[in-house]
Amino acid sequence: MPQEPFGQDVIIITKSHFFFLLILMALCCSSRREEASAPKQIPRDAHYPAHWWTPVSREGAPDWEILPQEAGPGEVILSKRHELGLLSNFAATPFTFRGKRYASGEGFWQMMLYPEGADDSRARFPGLHWAYSREQVAQLISFEAKKAGTLAEENMKRMGISWVTFEGRRMEYRPATPGEHYELIVAATWEKVRQNPKVKKVLLATGNLILKPDHHQEPNAPAAWRYCEILTGIRSQLQRQN
Repeated sequence: MPQEPFGQDVIIITKSHFFFLLILMALCCSSRREEASAPKQIPRDAHYPAHWWTPVSREGAPDWEILPQEAGPGEVILSKRHELGLLSNFAATPFTFRGKRYASGEGFWQMMLYPEGADDSRARFPGLHWAYSREQVAQLISFEAKKAGTLAEENMKRMGISWVTFEGRRMEYRPATPGEHYELIVAATWEKVRQNPKVKKVLLATGNLILKPDHHQEPNAPAAWRYCEILTGIRSQLQRQN
């Protein structure tokens, strides 16, 4: 009986093992790539509601939005997707400031861009159309208030002005250092918090978390635009009072 060629068997087995090892290595590399591309889970403080960081799919989300899960360590996004949205200027959080009622922080903000009356130079500028009255803007909220402001800024550009008004006083809209406009925004935000118990409760519930906006802000934005810093200052004072 002829003997099987022993050497040939060894070669066949060795090739099988070789190809098997190649497959294993490919699977391992693929797994590592997936792990590297997967977002790292940041530990969140269990003292705070977990849904503040619940991941939201980027698919279908607006380009401007910073999603809840994008918060860094010790941070929380003031997302409009849950109760932290009450802290946004867009929220329907009516308050009275110096004898007048405003439907939201955004309505208060954008109202200052509009003429105060028929004698206002903005109202008398030839060729301009103001889509809203100042009083109407004061009662707007959310994106409608923002839209009113965008239209007003276009008119400001046509006029070549960089100021807004409140109670007849002109002030720079985007000063290099915080000025009267910033002080008004801070004061109005304080009234929003004082006059809306739910807003105050939510703000204090954020404890010592770093507050972050849910939208991308321009680099080196004026102080009045940095509403998270304004809210953090108010929170600190409330915590000391309590």
